[in-house]
Amino acid sequence: MLPAVVCRSLRGAQRAPLCLSQFGIWDAVLVAGEWPGCMEGRGRGGFHSQAEGVARVGSVEEAEQRRRLGEMMSAGSIAGGVAGMQVLREWAEDRAGGEEGGGRPGLDWRVAVEMARRREEAARALALTDTFGRHHSYLRISLTERCNLRCQYCMPAEGVDLTPKDDLLTTRELLRLAQLFVANGVNKIRLTGGEPTVRKDIVELTGALARIPGLRTLAMTTNGLALTRKLPALKEAGLNALNISLDTLRPDRFEKFTRRRGHDRVLQAIDLALELGYDPVKVNVVVMRDQNDDEILDFVELTREKAINVRFIEFMPFDGNLWSGRKLVSYNEMFQTIASHFPGGPIRCADPKGEVAKNFRIPGFKGSLSFVTSMTKAFCGDCNRVRLMADGNLKVCLFGANEVSLREAMRDGASDDELRTVIWAAIQRKKAAHAGMFELSRTANRAMIKIGG
Repeated sequence: MLPAVVCRSLRGAQRAPLCLSQFGIWDAVLVAGEWPGCMEGRGRGGFHSQAEGVARVGSVEEAEQRRRLGEMMSAGSIAGGVAGMQVLREWAEDRAGGEEGGGRPGLDWRVAVEMARRREEAARALALTDTFGRHHSYLRISLTERCNLRCQYCMPAEGVDLTPKDDLLTTRELLRLAQLFVANGVNKIRLTGGEPTVRKDIVELTGALARIPGLRTLAMTTNGLALTRKLPALKEAGLNALNISLDTLRPDRFEKFTRRRGHDRVLQAIDLALELGYDPVKVNVVVMRDQNDDEILDFVELTREKAINVRFIEFMPFDGNLWSGRKLVSYNEMFQTIASHFPGGPIRCADPKGEVAKNFRIPGFKGSLSFVTSMTKAFCGDCNRVRLMADGNLKVCLFGANEVSLREAMRDGASDDELRTVIWAAIQRKKAAHAGMFELSRTANRAMIKIGG
């Protein structure tokens, strides 16, 4: 039987698989009728029933095999593709017996191998694809809730209650989940906090993650305070992308914003990252009215001679950060401030798929500018990320309150297939978009430090 926590997590899913204790995840999807047309009318490449599917596929000429396979695995329902692949696999096995065994003419083994390969690819894609067709290839992992700063927009003035140590993910659990996500299509992991560099085993953990086959990008978001003494080892271990948070270029303001000293150390960390070859070094700036919006042009100047990507981030509401619409400096306002000062720019860059930011450059400048516009021009329709928090909860939307505990599932004995099912069910519940900034400000969520930057 499945662990109770797995059953609980699936109970509220939009289309929960059936009989998961008796079948593998993909067979369970098949049993539940999760293909186009089986329960909700014929879909693209789908069948009204399994019998019809066998009859239709079995009647086509061999020359049509690859074309039909492509249709099933096309941009239509991935679940339908998995179902169709199951039918094709059974058909291939039947035909592989050949005429000597009394079956139909044999199927070329190369076609059978291709069928099996495409089926497995579809199965992996299904685990991280939501009902709106968004495939999630980017995992953000919060390594700790602890931080050596107390930034006002991240940490409530009264602090937060830290999760007991026994309720946090162990290193072994974290690596198991990271490997599972990568095996199912994640190719980028970002390490966050709290502050990830306060973790004692950060270098060893970074190395272990970097060695996961299939992972292309291992990034970190850090406040930079303790980075200079750890960054060379982190780069050697495999950290290949870096964001450093810095909301002001003025030491006195830094101390006010963060309730700590250390502004010079953050600037040193940025310079060291450039020396070590990080290109670009991304600098995150949360812009707030009457606090640091008068420094926008100063941050732009950072990009004149250095390979720095300054990322201006709209102020977002989280528990305890006293968000208000008046404090928000919109993307349009920030852009106009810059455009009025630099007549030749900013010039829009080509944004890769899944990019959260709108990217620009100033002609003649070595670096670039970006705007993260979560509040005024949301990018939910292209979202490709999920978050694993330090306590083991999976959060499929930064602003969503729904979470599921992968830690509990593991400690109750869930197999990797069962964990994959929990992840799949959580992702199926992801909404098309967040509710809007004013509604979010009235909705309970975690403090940012307990989610991960």
